[in-house]
Amino acid sequence: MIRTRDIALFIALLAGFLTPFDLSAVNIALPSIGGEYAMDAIEMSWIATAYLLASGVFLLPFGRLADIYGRKKIFTTGLFIFSLASILMIFSVSSLMIILVRVLQGFGGAMIFGTAVAILSSVTPPCERGKVLGIYTTAVYLGLSTGPFFGGILTEYFGWRSIFLVNIPVGLFAVALILLFLKDEWADSRGEPFDTQGAIQYGLALVCVMYGFSLLPDITGIILLIAGSAILAWFILRELRIRYPLLDVSLFTANRVFAFSNLAALINYCATFAVTFFLSLYLQYIKDFSPQQAGMLLVVQPVAQALFSPVAGRLSDRIDPGKIASAGMGLTALGLVCLLLVDTATTIPELILILIILGIGLGLFSSPNTNAIMGSVDKKRYGVASGTLGTMRIVGQMLSMGIAMMVLAIFIGDAQITPLLYPEFLDSMRICFGISAVLCIAGIFFSLVRYTVIEGPGDRCA
Repeated sequence: MIRTRDIALFIALLAGFLTPFDLSAVNIALPSIGGEYAMDAIEMSWIATAYLLASGVFLLPFGRLADIYGRKKIFTTGLFIFSLASILMIFSVSSLMIILVRVLQGFGGAMIFGTAVAILSSVTPPCERGKVLGIYTTAVYLGLSTGPFFGGILTEYFGWRSIFLVNIPVGLFAVALILLFLKDEWADSRGEPFDTQGAIQYGLALVCVMYGFSLLPDITGIILLIAGSAILAWFILRELRIRYPLLDVSLFTANRVFAFSNLAALINYCATFAVTFFLSLYLQYIKDFSPQQAGMLLVVQPVAQALFSPVAGRLSDRIDPGKIASAGMGLTALGLVCLLLVDTATTIPELILILIILGIGLGLFSSPNTNAIMGSVDKKRYGVASGTLGTMRIVGQMLSMGIAMMVLAIFIGDAQITPLLYPEFLDSMRICFGISAVLCIAGIFFSLVRYTVIEGPGDRCA
């Protein structure tokens, strides 16, 4: 007889594959999309950023709504919306429509991100949680790894719209499996009120910050950044006072493991997400690679991640997850420092070696860090913890793209990337990698200072 846990894991694996596949495949297709609609560097970056911004705005609210109304319900709706948005992408007729549909995709993705890990944690005993999360993380990295490869092939031979065809059958198949086989529902905070005002404040703060990044160094960008920071501070102070907050700030103030593990996740994603964005452009513009060739090379990093993530997850069931995650953060920092040396003369074997170092580092970091976070809260808060972790990931990715947009705006502005601007593009790329390396080195400290005891002795596997 098939167990609920096995069905939930399989569905989570499908969803865990689907969303990162879309992200990484679209990154490969950016030059093709930009060329069709004569988009400048900032507009191209918004194709990725719009998706991330919508996910970031709605992820935490949907994590809370899932705890109140049911994680399966929110998860299923998210898969359906994501699939519908993929259909709309195929029929996009302008750069504005592409960005708006990417917002809709991010809305659906937030429902998926905010509940998948919570559902897995709900059906898995603590002793096996690290192993299961390691398998889930592997599915995420497989999506990341096959995205550039198949995205490059699809873009080169069938056009960039064909990428979104892949999402539709996978997403609808997962919805069908849920409706047919997953009968249970998980809503450990049923009956509690939802903090609508907090959700509005939180979303407005993120929008101001991200849009402000894209306008820098213009004064409007600075004003938006200040306004966003002020609204975020107002949001946090209000959350401390109310009984049923959107974000339980006490998880950060009273739970050292939760606070520093989430901070480490935020820094890690902030430092690494724009790497694929820049290297995709670098390979296709500077090295004159086709989309297929660029995708085949960029697949190296997530494959390394996929190989090491389940091993790291199993280890985190037996020894302190913080130590494994810190080692991963250190390797990631090393890879970013190596990327500072990338220029027109960099050879492909050198680039492959750097991507392997990055992949191993990220594989060692992610699943142990996730295990540390989910193991530091009680079952009632799994949805909030999952949503918070997903928020750290999305906000980190958003900030990574925000930094990229800011640097590109300073060095290139609203011009298209042409051979005359290749030196400025390389300068922008190296500056972003330098900022990322500094962030990741700082992240090692935050990863190390977390409390070393995550769970009681009975929660560890023998």
